[in-house]
Amino acid sequence: MGSPKKNDSKGFFAAMSSGLSIFGNAMHRSVNGLLGYEGVEVINPEGGKEDAEEEAQRGRWKDEERDSYWKMMQKYIGSDITSLVTLPVIIFEPMTMLQKMAELMEYSYLLDQADECEDPYMRLVYASSWAISVYYAYQRTWKPFNPILGETYEMINHGGISFIAEQVSHHPPMSAGHAENEHFTYDVTSKLKTKFLGNSVDVYPVGRTRVTLKRDGVVLDLVPPPTKVNNLIFGRTWIDSPGEMIMTNQTTGDKAVLYFQPCGWFGWSL
Repeated sequence: MGSPKKNDSKGFFAAMSSGLSIFGNAMHRSVNGLLGYEGVEVINPEGGKEDAEEEAQRGRWKDEERDSYWKMMQKYIGSDITSLVTLPVIIFEPMTMLQKMAELMEYSYLLDQADECEDPYMRLVYASSWAISVYYAYQRTWKPFNPILGETYEMINHGGISFIAEQVSHHPPMSAGHAENEHFTYDVTSKLKTKFLGNSVDVYPVGRTRVTLKRDGVVLDLVPPPTKVNNLIFGRTWIDSPGEMIMTNQTTGDKAVLYFQPCGWFGWSL
């Protein structure tokens, strides 16, 4: 996955428009199939009502597995399940959280452009655009495996970037990551709090994400919004991240605030 060529301002905004369109389509597909409640008509804009209702009822569980899992998980309602060990393997994807942390480097060329930019406000635009790029991966609703204590993951020379992450705590799970190239350094402490609500789980990021742009030593601090995973057991699983994402320039005090509106029954908005 090579880094795209750097564009001028016009090209950047055209690319952003295209990227947000792709991101929107992916998110729309992930929430198209919602659980149809009695009295609510679910309509698929890309097909008929029957298609949408069939999609809404699809899930990752067979009936007997779903009932068994529901009985097992009922006792955890209202609890933080971050360190819960006994979870069915069907909800996992074949990667660890350390690998997933590296996905934020996919569009790191935006941080390169932030470093090269002299306008402090456009720096925030580029950096904030980089921060929202990871949400494209939210069409994958599976859970990464928890790494074992001391486990590491390295990604070398990905578009000129070296990335390393390590699991530094087991209870509660906490990871630390560092990435660097000629334009920036990226440091993250990934720690989550969760609240299990039965058929959904709220995820609250309580770690720290910081980017230092090397040319002028500008330090950027990122606070992402919380995330909600819906329809864990009943219905089609989908992910929402309502709330504020705040990118703060610690050097100047300037900040960019992006508000993610909650998904409705029939779509999403930013």
